[in-house]
Amino acid sequence: MVTGGPVLVEGPVEIVLEDGSIARSDRFLIALCACRRSRTYPFCDTSHRRRTRPQQP
Repeated sequence: MVTGGPVLVEGPVEIVLEDGSIARSDRFLIALCACRRSRTYPFCDTSHRRRTRPQQP
């Protein structure tokens, strides 16, 4: 796992989101967003590659 990058999960999956809605995927491997930058959250769309976080001291 890459810090701030996606978490890979074997599918299919059903994910209950904070608002109670359910996100589903039938794919055999799913990349879940860990940085919350994805426009397709909770699924990763590689947005973490386009924007970098400021370096911690």
